[in-house]
Amino acid sequence: MAQRWEFTRGLKDIGNGLYAWLQPDGGWGWSNAGLIVDGDQSLLVDTLFDMHLTRDMLAAMADASGVKADNIDTIVNTHANGDHCHGNGCCPQAEIIASEASAKEMAELPPTMLAQFKQAGAQLGPAGAFFAEVFAPFDFDAVEERLPTQTFTGRMDLKVGDKAVELHEVGPAHTGGDVIVHVPGDRAVYTGDILFIDGTPIMWAGPVKNWINACEKIIAMDADVIVPGHGPITDNHGVRRVADYLAYVDAEARKRYDAGMSVRDAAFDIALGDFSTWGDAERIAVNVDTLYREYRGDGVVSSPLELFGLMRDLRDSQRR
Repeated sequence: MAQRWEFTRGLKDIGNGLYAWLQPDGGWGWSNAGLIVDGDQSLLVDTLFDMHLTRDMLAAMADASGVKADNIDTIVNTHANGDHCHGNGCCPQAEIIASEASAKEMAELPPTMLAQFKQAGAQLGPAGAFFAEVFAPFDFDAVEERLPTQTFTGRMDLKVGDKAVELHEVGPAHTGGDVIVHVPGDRAVYTGDILFIDGTPIMWAGPVKNWINACEKIIAMDADVIVPGHGPITDNHGVRRVADYLAYVDAEARKRYDAGMSVRDAAFDIALGDFSTWGDAERIAVNVDTLYREYRGDGVVSSPLELFGLMRDLRDSQRR
């Protein structure tokens, strides 16, 4: 089913007024987005990491749907990571909806902070060099930030023309306030970063059970078309693989936590097996760190600099 749409950059018409914008290779910062149109109403699911990328996407959407950026009614940001919201300023008239938890996170991590971190680069050591490397293609300096204008918790029901659109808060999981967008009449789901397909999920928040439950919720929706936050359009098999990865890493990390291993040693020690071909495998460092925090129950969050440094070391070791 998912092979109907090649994983190539650009807009995919998934039928009946629904579109997906895909950005290979789906790695760091290369996120997907979506558009839902019915009659004279429209809803954009996420924007992109900077305004240049978002403007290109919106121009393609206007050509295909007739809906120009200035006429988009609503944006739903599925979560607070900048690759899903830093283009909000390209739609100055749109209502912006996010979960309450996501709105709080967006305010705490503005694009100016990313720009400063990226500019510092190697001055911050290997961690800063890795951050600057993976985010080199993106322009954080030119972001005109627009934060959510409306928030919700739990569930919110919308109408886009005659289409019913359901917003389901499933976080904390990938981040503190993840939301999935379900269009039941068209059997389609836009998942944000609850799904990374052919790429390694990264669990900044947890708990892991919430994320696995979110995958089960998507599977229960029995959608024909599932647009992930990163990677190619997928189906329930792809959702199940993400849940399997999370369960596997949880089990392996728990063994090593119980044996007294450090986060670093555990991240280096876990064999990824069938998941080793997924992109950005170094993200297991963050996943193990978040799982250890969950096991300890102390809520102590490691610094991003420490985590990016560990990911850099892991990536270098995987390449040898």
